[in-house]
Amino acid sequence: MRQQILIGRQDVADFPELKLEKVEVKIDTGAYTSSFHCHTIHVVSNDGKDELHCFFLDPEHERYNNRECIFNQFSLKKVRSSNGLMEERYSVETTIRLFEKIIPLELTLTERGNMRFPVLLGRKFLSGRFVVDGSRRNLSDKGIVRTFAGRKRRKESHET
Repeated sequence: MRQQILIGRQDVADFPELKLEKVEVKIDTGAYTSSFHCHTIHVVSNDGKDELHCFFLDPEHERYNNRECIFNQFSLKKVRSSNGLMEERYSVETTIRLFEKIIPLELTLTERGNMRFPVLLGRKFLSGRFVVDGSRRNLSDKGIVRTFAGRKRRKESHET
């Protein structure tokens, strides 16, 4: 059985590959994908290869590092936004540090400047790793670790 960690409705996380620390994240079980607020997102052709360039957070954000991030590996995904409309977003692979563990994470990049939390962690990331308690918050940041034995999923039989 896989151990799952209790996480609250919000927390603080580090993004080692992006060189960002102590960024507030919202745990969003209503969202399938995870997303991060970016600005100046654009693709540049460099020697015949496309690169995705962007800046995470806004200059007014206390954690803003004015560092342009460049991704050689990225994709374009269709995502249903919070207002219910489908939109295309760039998606990148990176890592997140929560509960002193570095975990791979797929992020879609979007404009969230008017939102309280620059990062949403969705079900695709949470599933099988975390149990969400909406009455708690900042458990990773406070160093509070509580684990649960995860359930084994039954494989569906395709026999008739």
